[in-house]
Amino acid sequence: MVTVRRYPAALLALATAAIALFTAGCSHVPTTDSDEAAVITPEQMAQAGIKLDEADIGTSGPAQIEAAIEALDAQTRGDRPLVSSLNGGAAGDDTVDLLDRIRAGFDLEDVDHAWVDQEVNWFANHPDYLDRTLKRGERYLFHIVNELEARRMPLELALLPVVESAFNPVAYSRARASGLWQFIPGTGRRYGLKQNWYYDGRRDVLAATSAALDYLEFLSLEFEGDWMLAVAAYNCGEMAVARAVARNRAAGLPTDFFSLKLPKETRAYVPKLLAMRRIVADPAAHGLAFASIPNEPYFTKVDLAGQVDLHVAAEIAELSQDEMLALNPAFNHWVTDPDGPHYLLVPVDREARVVAGLTALPAESRVRVVYHRVRAGESLGSIADKYDVSVATLRTTNKLRGSMIHPGQDLLIAAAPRGVGDLKMASANDYLAPTKSSRSSSGKHTVRSGDTLWSIARTHGISMDRLANSNGMKANTTLSVGQVLKIPGVATLASSNPDSAAQTTYVVKSGDTLSRIAKQFRVSMADLLGWNSLKSSHVLKPGQRLVMYTADRRRAGI
Repeated sequence: MVTVRRYPAALLALATAAIALFTAGCSHVPTTDSDEAAVITPEQMAQAGIKLDEADIGTSGPAQIEAAIEALDAQTRGDRPLVSSLNGGAAGDDTVDLLDRIRAGFDLEDVDHAWVDQEVNWFANHPDYLDRTLKRGERYLFHIVNELEARRMPLELALLPVVESAFNPVAYSRARASGLWQFIPGTGRRYGLKQNWYYDGRRDVLAATSAALDYLEFLSLEFEGDWMLAVAAYNCGEMAVARAVARNRAAGLPTDFFSLKLPKETRAYVPKLLAMRRIVADPAAHGLAFASIPNEPYFTKVDLAGQVDLHVAAEIAELSQDEMLALNPAFNHWVTDPDGPHYLLVPVDREARVVAGLTALPAESRVRVVYHRVRAGESLGSIADKYDVSVATLRTTNKLRGSMIHPGQDLLIAAAPRGVGDLKMASANDYLAPTKSSRSSSGKHTVRSGDTLWSIARTHGISMDRLANSNGMKANTTLSVGQVLKIPGVATLASSNPDSAAQTTYVVKSGDTLSRIAKQFRVSMADLLGWNSLKSSHVLKPGQRLVMYTADRRRAGI
């Protein structure tokens, strides 16, 4: 049953007085009264009920992050579904999991209303949408649930990013709302989310989650614990909800959410959350089966103590660039903000490797991207000549349509493969792909000045852990100049040089990914991409042919 709440005149007067400060919420709806003329009907809901999938809300952010999310989505299509139709007989199991923990923390009322029924039917009829969304959400849900429990907030709010962003960290709305929690720029700044050329805190998983819960707590207090009004205000702004309450109150009408005249999107927004609550509470009742989501952290926070190139961090972690970007989507240009925040999120099982690798990494090797600040009188041509890159590469790397630049503008040159001091780069491909391995033929490496376990492992195309274990040392061991290290596995399974190996053509099957194919044929991802002129974000299609050069077909798993 929906109760009727009346709000003190002092609260409404205070809200009206604060209108200049608080004019919009986090999400997609500009706060105006023009859309509040009539209560929406179920038929209108059907027309407005398009879910906020990535295709509907759009994406906006650095192109490499958008490509990374698309690539990860493609990689999981062949995995076991998290959500499926019961008729399909796939997903469900009896494991106690994170979804059970969320269900136990439900605190909102399951409202019997046609608007909610409309949304339930949509979700129930689109299990693929829910599956895609929750596969993304697996990375972030445990952290969100922990934060909600610590604040004793309803765990239904952990499902709010399903409605807001489909758990897409680069989701972007027409109102310029960005990230998992869809903050518009002004509300983001109001809640301490830094936004500059290097970094957009609205896409920071930790910072944006904290800010979103701060805002929701504030809204709950504003509306005396009525979470439906708080969630509505999160979407369209507290002033829009306060005005709607004041109008109904003055007319002697109920002031619950379903009785208010609010913007069209907001009238669909709260029912979407309540629909997700109902479906997660009892999937089988709606013809769905949910697989378990592990009730354990997916990522951990690693303190950096300074600026770091995300390429370097991904290589140390032995993590794909796509996964690194999905966990750290706030960084706009492959490098952390020199003024902070100085942390990265990495999968839990990579924490020790990253900490040891960064500790052993020389300061001059932490950042290999190169930026140039434009001075008066400079042109794209003169800057391209200075760094020995083409004007076309500069345009592509910086998303420039023409040749107009201005003093003070920062241009990304590319990543210097061997450190910041090396500025000779042929193309932006050096920025996108890791350095190819050059294994030792003798199986030994003599340590030179500046060498670290990480740099030696990278040079020889092996993991830092494997190198350390083969030499009976720890990953943070300090090396001595002249020390001789054993390089394990020097017999190559594949060759970067096509002239020294046999060509193999592989036909892509459904569910294949670049990483799986590289692993199957025991070749490096860099080689596989280079041989086929592909980027790491490339989405494979069944029937596509890939060329590989393997030194021994049997050892390459062919």
